[in-house]
Amino acid sequence: MTSLRPACSADFDACIAVFQQAVEQLTEAHYDAAQRRAWAPPTPDRAAWHTRLAGLQLWLVEGEQQVLGFIGYELSGHIDLLYCAPQAARQGVATELYRHAEQLLSQAGVRRVWTEASLVAVPFFECQGFVLRARQLVQRDGVGLLRCDMDKVLAG
Repeated sequence: MTSLRPACSADFDACIAVFQQAVEQLTEAHYDAAQRRAWAPPTPDRAAWHTRLAGLQLWLVEGEQQVLGFIGYELSGHIDLLYCAPQAARQGVATELYRHAEQLLSQAGVRRVWTEASLVAVPFFECQGFVLRARQLVQRDGVGLLRCDMDKVLAG
């Protein structure tokens, strides 16, 4: 049994762990080991992460008292983070999180959502109705990572 709920600061470390595991285990087909280490360093900057997560609308899905996935977004419509634990991948967790966030954003009057999706996340966002706008090469610790600027216009 899983549950969807708003996250609190006590959940931040679990969200960081999900992020680390997801990048390391779920992105191998698109990013090499150096890219994955640059994206998710083995020793995360917890203070920076806590600041980042505290500034977002943050929701999570948990099952058996462990975080299975989380989404972090801004009320402007920017989907900043959406990650699932490897054991929860392709089981509807990301879809549940995204649809909930979209519903809340739509109710708040947001008419456009956007994200910078990793290559592994592009098919997921396309299934949610997002359109690819541009490919971007970003640098993390001197390593280039390709990501995709995507957006979706919400029904008004």
